[in-house]
Amino acid sequence: MNVFSRCLLACWGLVSLVGCQEPTQESNTRSRGFIYCGQSTPTTFNPQLTDSGLTADTLAAQLFDRLLQLDPVSHQPLPGLARSWDISGDGLVYTFHLRSGIEFQTTPWFKPTRPFNAQDVVFSFKRVIEPNHPFYQASGGRYPWFESIGFSHLIKDITMTDTNTVTFTLNRPDNAFLSNLATTYAVIYSQEYGQQLLKAGQLDQLDMKPIGTGPFYLDSYVPNNVIRLKRHWGYWRGAAPMEQVIFDIASHGTGDLAKLLSQECDVLSSPVASQLPVISDDPEFELLAQTGMNVAFLAFNNDKKSLANPKVRQAINAAINRDNLLNSVYYGTGTEAKSLLPPMSWAYNHTSQAQGYNPELARTLLKEVGIEPGVTLDLLVPLDPRPYNPSPKKTAELIQADLAAIGITLNVTIEKQDRISAISNQFDMVLTGWIADNGDPDNFLRPLLSCDAKQAGLNVANWCNLSFDNLLELASRTNQLEQRVSYYHHAQDIIDQEVPIVPLAHGVHFQVHHRSLGGLQMSPFGTRSFSSVYRSE
Repeated sequence: MNVFSRCLLACWGLVSLVGCQEPTQESNTRSRGFIYCGQSTPTTFNPQLTDSGLTADTLAAQLFDRLLQLDPVSHQPLPGLARSWDISGDGLVYTFHLRSGIEFQTTPWFKPTRPFNAQDVVFSFKRVIEPNHPFYQASGGRYPWFESIGFSHLIKDITMTDTNTVTFTLNRPDNAFLSNLATTYAVIYSQEYGQQLLKAGQLDQLDMKPIGTGPFYLDSYVPNNVIRLKRHWGYWRGAAPMEQVIFDIASHGTGDLAKLLSQECDVLSSPVASQLPVISDDPEFELLAQTGMNVAFLAFNNDKKSLANPKVRQAINAAINRDNLLNSVYYGTGTEAKSLLPPMSWAYNHTSQAQGYNPELARTLLKEVGIEPGVTLDLLVPLDPRPYNPSPKKTAELIQADLAAIGITLNVTIEKQDRISAISNQFDMVLTGWIADNGDPDNFLRPLLSCDAKQAGLNVANWCNLSFDNLLELASRTNQLEQRVSYYHHAQDIIDQEVPIVPLAHGVHFQVHHRSLGGLQMSPFGTRSFSSVYRSE
């Protein structure tokens, strides 16, 4: 299907969205936009309701803005919708001074009558933390990322001081607070749009027909086929050069590569490692690489009796040959993971005593706890590749062979998954991973392994350790960097000893695009805006 046909399909196949205009010819369509491949169908357009996927990784940066943004190099918060902020001496009160005159998107279903202001900030965050908020229960009433970091426990109140000033009052100091407001989940919605939907009794439309202040607005959506965004002419940073962005979500894997090579796609997100030689040898395409703040890991279900003894988890950890994974799955592009934190993190423990590959030790540990060869465990494996794991199926096969060598039979189930469904399926182990939302080490440790994260459903390991949580709490309160590093090192030591998860590898995020496109950005945190993308020919 060519670009022209795909755009027509976006117009004809609308379920509830309108406003698509037929392009006059294919060449005009290519000059006015680009097609992005390599992602799956989203379940929502609100990143507050997700923990990963197309909405959080890519769409949110096109549809919405946040109070703050992250510097891709220093990982420090920078002004966004908030032009500046003040922090009280006790670290409990954050006052944000907002930019004025910022326009919300105009769509066929909403036309704003006022610019962005403090009411929108209060509306967007109180929806997440207040059960009595009219939109709290809309679309399921779960906010997994916010729940995993205990956001509602942290916030005492959010108040509008005046039209362009909003204040967050915390229950305790939190060094990661500003970084968390800069993540892809902390998006700002239109309160005016919310009131319109409330009157119409259409609360779920807030998340499926979104309104933000981002560079593009949602124009049309055909599940399992296409998503089309159109340029927001009133964007406060200046209108994007490209009129539209089309997401081809019809297929994945080698099919996406074929579409790229036949120029049915302009951009391919996260090509698998085995495809890189084909792409890099073709002069029509440019291959970008970004060392990612990510990790692939194997999570044990610590609620399972068969995995309750730490020696069993230590044995499985010692049985996995990471060098083999790096060669066969990452083709030499990844690095061995000894911790959830990547080596580029300032809190990474370079003196870690984490156990490496040692199958003989693995057999000894299993014998010590009375486990004889022949035990069977179930592993859930995701269907889609991710930057931290370019081939989940191959990774599972290698782990399966490693465990067979120590007498453990591994039954592998491959299916589309999110973390909450992975827990509800009650597998013994889950192959998964994480892409950081900001540069703070808390963003790895708390959402993945804290007790709050277990309740929220992001903690696939079903592990809750109060000593570990206490170290994270102490690290979040102190202003002394050396002390924070010490707390995080001790937290990593607990992971090394208890082995609730097995870190496998840190991947490199690749993206390939046609040479005619310029202005494409990459970020260590996965998300990136298309507001500066242009076509040179």
